[in-house]
Amino acid sequence: MTNLTPPLLSRQQQNILKSNRIPSLVIGNRIPKDYFIAKGTGESDITVHAGSYHLALHAARIEMCNMMSYSSILPGIANLIERPEKLVHGCVMEAIVAAADSSAGERATAGIIYGWLYDRKSGDKYGGLVCEYNGKLPVEEATESLNLSLQELYTNGYSDDYEMRDITLNTESFMVKKKHGTALVALCFTSYEYPILNQ
Repeated sequence: MTNLTPPLLSRQQQNILKSNRIPSLVIGNRIPKDYFIAKGTGESDITVHAGSYHLALHAARIEMCNMMSYSSILPGIANLIERPEKLVHGCVMEAIVAAADSSAGERATAGIIYGWLYDRKSGDKYGGLVCEYNGKLPVEEATESLNLSLQELYTNGYSDDYEMRDITLNTESFMVKKKHGTALVALCFTSYEYPILNQ
């Protein structure tokens, strides 16, 4: 007959159970730290998601990752690095992504622009603003649209206290020849900081 009697608990374990309190570490929202830039294009006569989009990821060398998209804010600690040599197949890759899908005979253009905010009084780096473009415009016109979008973000909430500098632009654009085409640019995060709230 199987003995179902639980093992003896230490006095500390008994006290924890009695108080209904489990020791824990409280952490704040994680903060993206290191990132690299990936970009590529893809074409397919079959479909977009498992076709031209996947092939654009392949050209960008991130096709082995499960992509999760962020919105458009960079923390002050964010740091541009080279793409890691090895990415684990099936890993979650969180990124700010611009991806444009087009059809044969059309242009697909994706672009990301970002600038860094610096405190006007202290000069300290505060964080970054990012804008994405997904569409069919030529690079020159897409670049103009991206610059206008970034300036709009900056002037609506940041320009009084911060100066924006170090603006970076990345684009990918091509004329689609097959049935489906995708242009892609991504800022891909590889590491995070976790603030500890209880010490």
